[in-house]
Amino acid sequence: MDNDVIVWIVIAVVVLALLAALAYVLSKRKKQRDQERDHAHAEQLRRQALTHQPEVTESQLDARKAEAEAELARTEAERAERRAAEARQASAVTEARQEDVVRQADSIDPRVDHRSEGYTPVTPAEGTGTTSTGTTSTGTTSTGSTTGSTSGAAETDVPGRHRDV
Repeated sequence: MDNDVIVWIVIAVVVLALLAALAYVLSKRKKQRDQERDHAHAEQLRRQALTHQPEVTESQLDARKAEAEAELARTEAERAERRAAEARQASAVTEARQEDVVRQADSIDPRVDHRSEGYTPVTPAEGTGTTSTGTTSTGTTSTGSTTGSTSGAAETDVPGRHRDV
């Protein structure tokens, strides 16, 4: 091989090595600039996020307040439900006492067949409305009266209960 060819090969290898080194350095610089740009952008986003911090804090406070209000409403609803249950129970006790008094009155009243199979005590509130048979009474029965008089036609509005003329 000729010395000239070897020199040209060495020069070509050196030039290629320099070009590769130059490409590497330029690539490294570009990557570093990109990283610096990305870092600056990230810092800008962080600063922007900090400006929204008061909104975030206020939103969190609103959420906590709403949760507290919801808990208070649940507590109030539970209390109201307990009061309603107590009122239903008291109403049932009162109705039972009233029915006991009506049954006692019917047991003493000779005009009421309280032993019949279809006997149902009629409380004063039921006496003028719809009966258990679905018919509307045309008169009133005075079960609490000391005279024992009733008004209306002679008919049966509840099985076992007859009214006089």
